[in-house]
Amino acid sequence: MDYKRKEHELPLATEEWGWQYHHMGIPVKYPISGERYIPHLKFYVKGFDTSPFGIELMRFEDDCTLDELIKTKPHIAFVVPDLMEAIKGFELIGEPNYPMDGVKVAMIKHNGVPVELMEFDN
Repeated sequence: MDYKRKEHELPLATEEWGWQYHHMGIPVKYPISGERYIPHLKFYVKGFDTSPFGIELMRFEDDCTLDELIKTKPHIAFVVPDLMEAIKGFELIGEPNYPMDGVKVAMIKHNGVPVELMEFDN
């Protein structure tokens, strides 16, 4: 995709595609007080529910099967109206999954960086 924007313009994902910013996930190596465990994905999270900026710290178990890119690089997450439509044309990192009830997610790769797309059940 050949895309250039001016400094004052919003990204294509939000301006034209209608994606909404949800959070930024940052991998960490050490336990954080108050982190919550997501057993079926084998990682811990902290901060999403308390950060006014939507910053979420993520710590992964050694045997977590998520892609190494997700476990080592920060990602930005967007809410999309239709996940299967939104992932078309992008390189997927793994398969779409359900980290919790009512939420379907997929990770895509853009310029070597993971981007999370999220669809919520109504």
